[in-house]
This record gives sequence, C-alpha cells and structure tokens, in this order.
Amino acid sequence: MTAEEQRALLAVALLAAFADGDKSDVEREEVKRIAATLGGQGSGLNVSTLMPDVLLGRLGLHQAVSALKAKEHRQLAYELAVCVCDADGVQTVAEQRFLASLKAELGGGLDTAFETQADALARETDAPTGEGAAASAAAGVDRIALDKMIFNRAVLCGALELLPQSWASMAIIPLQVKLVHGIAQAHGIGNVDAGMIKEFIATAGVSLTGQYLEQFGRKLVGGLLGSVLGGLGRGVGSVGTGMAMSFATTYALGQLAVRYYGEGRQMSTALLRQTYQDLLDSARQLQQQALPQIQQQAQTLDAGKVLEMVRKPLE
Repeated sequence: MTAEEQRALLAVALLAAFADGDKSDVEREEVKRIAATLGGQGSGLNVSTLMPDVLLGRLGLHQAVSALKAKEHRQLAYELAVCVCDADGVQTVAEQRFLASLKAELGGGLDTAFETQADALARETDAPTGEGAAASAAAGVDRIALDKMIFNRAVLCGALELLPQSWASMAIIPLQVKLVHGIAQAHGIGNVDAGMIKEFIATAGVSLTGQYLEQFGRKLVGGLLGSVLGGLGRGVGSVGTGMAMSFATTYALGQLAVRYYGEGRQMSTALLRQTYQDLLDSARQLQQQALPQIQQQAQTLDAGKVLEMVRKPLE
C-alpha cells in the first residue's frame, strides 16, 4: 500500500470520526493528537495538512476515495468507516447518511457481511450489562478477584490488537465498557448505564472514537492489516505499540474504576485524569510481563469467540 493510499484511508477515517457533528472540543483535540502521532511514525502521511483539509471541508469523500483503486482498499475503507462510526455505540442518523454516501462513492462489489458483527459490537457498547446481568450489592469488595478480572480483560484486549483484520480492535471498546460496569456492580452500584460509563471514560481523557482510530492507524502504518478484510481471521501480526497501548489502557481504566467507585464517585476531573495517567504508566510496565499470555490468547481468537466474549457477563 502506497503512502497516498494510506493517506486516503486515514482521510476516510477522519471524515467518519466527525460525521455525526457531535464531537466535543476535547474529543476533537484527541483525534487531532492521534492523527499527528500516526503521521510522525515515518509513514509519509503528512497529517499536518490532512487534518485541516478534512476539518475545513477542503478534502471530501470523492477526493479521498478516488485515490483508492484496488478493490481490497475500497473494501477496507468501508469497513474502517463503519467501525469508526460504531466505535462509541449505535450509529446516529448523520453517521448512517455518511456511510450511505461513502458506499455510493466506493461503487458496487462491497462485502457488507461484516456489518452484522460490527453492529452487534456497537449494541453491546450501548448496553454493557448484557442479558441476564444483575447488579450485586457487595457486602465486601474482593480486590483480588477484581484485579484478576482487570488483568484478564487487559490481556484479551491486547490480544485483539495482534489480529490483522480492520475491525478486530472494535471489540476492545465494548469489552472496556463492560469491565467498568462490572466493577461498578462489584461495589454495589447497580444504577450505572452505558452513558454514565462513557462519560467516566471520556472524563479520564480517553476518546472512544479516538481510541479505535489510533488502534486502526497503528495497524495501517505498521503494515499489520490483512488483505482479506471481512470478519476476524486467525492470522497474527507482530507485537507492536497498539497491543501495548490496548493492554495498558484497559488495565488502567479498570484500576481507575476500582478507585472511583470505591471512593463513592467523588474524584474530581483533574484527579481522575492524573490518576489515570499514573496508572497508565504502571500498566505499560506490567504489559511486558503479560506478553506471553497476550500472544497465547491471540492464537485462539476468531469472530464467533470474540462476539461471545463481548456478550458474556463478567465473572
């Protein structure tokens, strides 16, 4: 894939990220930061001009898509856009319109079978309890059990980053939302819905859309995307920064949730963000120890198993 094609794909991703017109200033800055980081990894993407071109409307869908000649790259562009729109939950009307326009620009021959699984993941992000899940009033919080649950979920999210397919990383977000929900329940807090959890994650400084965009972008510039892009496969890419970040982000969010709900949800925004950053540093060090488990888990993953894990209540 040429630098021009990479740039076109990233442009489609950015257009999808801003399609709903409902991004806060914080989310916009996070997406800008991520795009700049990707452009600084020796990729030749020249993101310094790409971001303003997208935000100011100088680069639209038609121009971006015209640089994608190969059928597999056009397929990837559509999968990517669907996953970006689904990253923070079920698509809005504006996002649905954007995807319809993109599909028209890309022309016929697109494989849309993957949308069933992508939409299922999006619904789980908006409904983290899952069928049959019940809030449990905790007589006493079992920190050992919580630490184990957080570590296992971080390993799984790191393993998903080793898969080459375009939407493999999308499962990470509902898994993180479900993790935070399970920690709230463990502290006897049963009235926490998806909106509250997303607000908690955003307040910590983590953008759901930005997180997926970063995960995909690292695979793109690192050459870890598979050539057959519909659904999850069993191929495993090399260990990279994306895996380390997904493990660390998940672990840090879990430990932050333990502190937040354990202290009666009284942490200020500044304290929440600083604590998350401190936990993130510790989690990055722990990731090195967890690497063998992450690699082993990645070898066992397929589409059905991932969706089952997302839907399964936390143990």
